[in-house]
Amino acid sequence: MHTPPHPVDGVIEFFEQLTPQHLQHLHTLYAADARFKDPFNEVQGLPAIGGIFAHMYTALHEPRFVITTRIVDGRQAFLGWDFMFRLRRFDTRTTQTVRGGSHLVFDDNGLVVLHRDYWDAAEELYEKLPVVGALMRWLKKRANS
Repeated sequence: MHTPPHPVDGVIEFFEQLTPQHLQHLHTLYAADARFKDPFNEVQGLPAIGGIFAHMYTALHEPRFVITTRIVDGRQAFLGWDFMFRLRRFDTRTTQTVRGGSHLVFDDNGLVVLHRDYWDAAEELYEKLPVVGALMRWLKKRANS
């Protein structure tokens, strides 16, 4: 017996193959009034969500996602991921990796109505930046002593 695909399959494929040109197809995965939240943004609606991903391509060099974990429970899913990129403003030779997860909730039509990303901005991003990183590592060391 063949199990029909879950809507999360399309989301995984979309993010693992994401390019700026793919953003025009967000409406095939997200409801028009979907909500998106991460450590830096909280928006609602396809134009705002698309804007966040479009900005990613202007701020970062060669950003890409690799989905590492997939947990599905009815109309919800949790994806673990690695997000790789190079910083445009700093040393563009070094690939950075942010590890995080996304909680997705789907509507009756299989469209995402809630996308919430979880990742530690201090550990995964700030500590890797020049100057700020040294300060963050020092603060972390002081807090742990």
